Amino acid sequence: MHSPLRLLQIAAMGTRSVALVLLAAVLLQTLLPASAAEGLVRVALKKQPIDQNSRVAERLSAEEKQRLLRGGNSLGSSDEGDIIALKNYMNAQYFGEIGVGTPAQKFTVIFDTGSSNHWVPSSKCYFSIACYLHSRYKSGQSSTYKKNGKPADIHYGTGSIAGFFSEDSVTLGDLVVKDQEFIEATKEPGLTFMVAKFDGILGLGFQEISVGNAVPVWYNMIKQGLISDPVFSFWFNRHAGEGEGGEIVFGGMDPNHYKGDHTYVPVTQKGYWQFNMGDVLVDGKSSGFCAGGCAAIADSGTSLLAGPTAIITEINEKIGATGVVSQECKTVVSQYGQQILDLLLAETQPAKICSQVGLCTFDGTHGVSAGIRSVVDDEAGKSNGGLQSDPMCNACEMAVVWMQNQLSQNKTKELILNYVNQLCDRLPSPMGESSVDCASLKSMPDIAFTIGGKKFSLKPEQYILKVGEGPAAQCISGFTAMDIPPPRGPLWILGDVFMGAYHTVFDYGKLRVGFAESA
Repeated sequence: MHSPLRLLQIAAMGTRSVALVLLAAVLLQTLLPASAAEGLVRVALKKQPIDQNSRVAERLSAEEKQRLLRGGNSLGSSDEGDIIALKNYMNAQYFGEIGVGTPAQKFTVIFDTGSSNHWVPSSKCYFSIACYLHSRYKSGQSSTYKKNGKPADIHYGTGSIAGFFSEDSVTLGDLVVKDQEFIEATKEPGLTFMVAKFDGILGLGFQEISVGNAVPVWYNMIKQGLISDPVFSFWFNRHAGEGEGGEIVFGGMDPNHYKGDHTYVPVTQKGYWQFNMGDVLVDGKSSGFCAGGCAAIADSGTSLLAGPTAIITEINEKIGATGVVSQECKTVVSQYGQQILDLLLAETQPAKICSQVGLCTFDGTHGVSAGIRSVVDDEAGKSNGGLQSDPMCNACEMAVVWMQNQLSQNKTKELILNYVNQLCDRLPSPMGESSVDCASLKSMPDIAFTIGGKKFSLKPEQYILKVGEGPAAQCISGFTAMDIPPPRGPLWILGDVFMGAYHTVFDYGKLRVGFAESA
């Protein structure tokens, strides 16, 4: 049995031990990098402005895009592959640096939530000029390289790559992902990757859309216990020039990157980070098309906002964007406009109207066009496997949406027909780009998206992109048309224009996406 003095000595020793442990913890906290102390892994993003080279190359790549629309892609499932087949990296502005191999070979990549594979140019790429203009992976210089050899082939909207799978370590920030399967690209045909400012892609989508069923880098980060929380988040610094472009944070989010609380919506279909979205408002008024709901994808690998042609045309008209005149659309208005209005006023089911006037065939749910596609892509739809049909049918379907929306605003028949005829002059260019007058920004409307019951507004300075400086500066709309047919569509792709305004959280653990105002 201890004396009172001995008990006091033991207690004092215990107190000193606790104090030493606490002191060591504090010292360790100060010595660790901030990100490690927070349990977060940060990868800095660099922002580069859109340049004329990319715009010229994008126009020249339009023909390749139409070929892919006609012929599909090699992802195996057209239902899953349609969106990747339309991806456009031309105007990409945000890139980050990673390492592949041991020691790490540096590459600049796009962190792309709209695809799932990781690829970089290979030193075995001999016949594509693009490979010689970028960093190339040399397997012989890596001590952790493992041969795989399985062939791989990915088609994008404005380019394609082919090569073979290999395995090696991938370094992101302070983390090293071991035995990561990735593609060594040996073919990068066309202009897209020749003028690209990035070397490769690091996909952050789900394995369901991964070519070759390769396990995405993000999955292995979780599996190998490299992050504590299965969440990553994007912050694009829209206020920066060439320099700090933002951060992608693995393992959570940085409170300094956003204001207020996030609005979360569940992922409705794994593959892409897809969720349900409500109405799109132009200057506070419904655009009509998504009033009953649309699907949407948060896609960091898409620079612009892509949506159904019917809505993009309405936005074009409101912001004064250049467009393409559609004679099919004008013919529908002049010859069938009054009849369509009468059927709408008689409360005919809108989906049946175009079949009743003889321009479409109703299949029980909608016209044979299987969704609204750009009526200016006449040639592109001739052999598209049913994804696009007669331009007159497409034009009719759009006219129904526009007229229905105007009737809900109690407009007269004459005003409605004149308005729809004006929209026929504003269809989005098949080249994907619409110019606007830089001096008119102050008069342009806000465009709002309804997500999780909340309105997320974009101001003109957020959705208009400026190319160049001074008197030679040009402004282009951040909206582009892209039609995905049912059952996957109609669909919006919320790219960097939206994610720049709203900090975006990708929660893999709870299968949800969150948005909050960016700081």
